[in-house]
Amino acid sequence: MARKPRIHYTGAVYHVMLRGNAGQNIFFDHQDYSIFEQLVAEGVERFNHQVHGYCWMSNHIHMVIEVADIPLSKIIQNLSFRYTRWINKRENRTGHLFQGRYKALLIDTDNYLLELIRYIHLNPVRSKLVNSPADYPWSGHQAYLGNVNCDWLSTDWILGLFDRKKNPARKAYQRFVSKGLGEAYRKEFHIGNQGGVALGDEAFFIKLPEFEKSRRLQNSPQLELSEINKQVCRFFQIPESLLKTKDRSLLASKLRSFAALIFSEQSGSISQVADYYGRDISTISRQITNLKRKMLTDNTLEKELNRLKKQLNAKTQA
Repeated sequence: MARKPRIHYTGAVYHVMLRGNAGQNIFFDHQDYSIFEQLVAEGVERFNHQVHGYCWMSNHIHMVIEVADIPLSKIIQNLSFRYTRWINKRENRTGHLFQGRYKALLIDTDNYLLELIRYIHLNPVRSKLVNSPADYPWSGHQAYLGNVNCDWLSTDWILGLFDRKKNPARKAYQRFVSKGLGEAYRKEFHIGNQGGVALGDEAFFIKLPEFEKSRRLQNSPQLELSEINKQVCRFFQIPESLLKTKDRSLLASKLRSFAALIFSEQSGSISQVADYYGRDISTISRQITNLKRKMLTDNTLEKELNRLKKQLNAKTQA
């Protein structure tokens, strides 16, 4: 069965969930949590999104993310890739750390945002790790109370829903969270009510086509695929026509996957890549997946890709 496409538009808010592969741990000591938070902070700076709530559990994570222009897929792929590389290097292991594709629900913020923040920050209590969310160090709860400083966590929006003044807002937030201490697992926060991609009321879903149309206009690819192909071939000093032939060499496959990955990160579709190169969608998708997997252990590949991206960025700014 084909995966449902993610709904993306500037200002969209998602409940993001990442789980360890086969239920394995993703954090092994306190340093891991700190490294993960450092990578989250770097991502916020780089991609200009906001994190409104979070909770790191030993084998999974929850985040509430509001995106700007950069698609959520690029944000999470960058985070999971860099953290996986850290763990694999330190633990002397290979392979995937996270379980397949991340889960992300588009959230109707008017009706579900506050309850979702509370639900996420109470996760350690439901799991019986602590009796109070204030006793758990790896969630956004303490920052909302003003007990710790977390520069990359955005609290103003949520606190502003309680009171315009910070101290009364924090007290109101604390009372709100306390009222949910007995709350059990809520299925809708995990699977939504719109085919597993969103959670909202009827009015929210009626507006989605307008949001999507705006997103398509704002986030059309910065470079045409033909230009990306041209720059890839120039970078590796091969004829431009090579990648559009039936050449199945390792080099040709590698460079097609480079072009496909770069184009998809610009919000271009894999189907466009498949049509351009005369390949099956499954083939292009598999090549992108293989490229990402190889980059986990091959720093040379990542360096080549980053140099190529810099060249392309210079092209768009010229």
